[in-house]
Amino acid sequence: MTVVGVLGTIHNEELRQKYNCPLELYKEIIVEFKPDIICGEVHPSAWERYCRNKNDKGYWGEPASEYGELIFPLCANRNIEFIPIDWFELDVWNNFDPFAKLSEEEKKKGITMEEEWFGKQMATSSFGSIPFNSKEFDQVTRKKYEWLEQWNLRSFNFRWTIRNLIMIERVKNTIGANQGKRILCLVGADHNYFFVDELKDQDVEFHYPLR
Repeated sequence: MTVVGVLGTIHNEELRQKYNCPLELYKEIIVEFKPDIICGEVHPSAWERYCRNKNDKGYWGEPASEYGELIFPLCANRNIEFIPIDWFELDVWNNFDPFAKLSEEEKKKGITMEEEWFGKQMATSSFGSIPFNSKEFDQVTRKKYEWLEQWNLRSFNFRWTIRNLIMIERVKNTIGANQGKRILCLVGADHNYFFVDELKDQDVEFHYPLR
């Protein structure tokens, strides 16, 4: 039976330390899971650049810091296959900013509300055995994105729905081509609920949270 797990991460080192989910914890959990393959939230072009030059740290926050500092070296040292699954179109990403076309007053309101949602997400850090991998975090996060959907449907579809669906299709392709393997989906924790919704009913042994 193919085994699939989801591990949600926090991309910012300061936040990882503040909320007790350092890279050492992620490493411990990954080693415990024993993946044959990691499907990571990395754009294929960024992965290609890294493969050509291990000192290439990417661009514009892509890939997230945990990849260069932990995931890529761990895959190399433990012979874990890495498959990049992220999707976005960098040249038009800012065109789909949910607040870009608003007045300054409305934009400030939207940004303030988004920061409040982030605070609600961070307040769930004590739930579960892995910070931000819990039903409590996922419930708040789902509500956050329902709010974003109402705020700007065009932006939501491009930046969230389509992006997640493409990443998940890449995971499904990986599952289809690697029957009997252990596959770990490593994504920013906001994506957890979307991945769980789409993958939990696949013909696999599904694990989330991993502890």
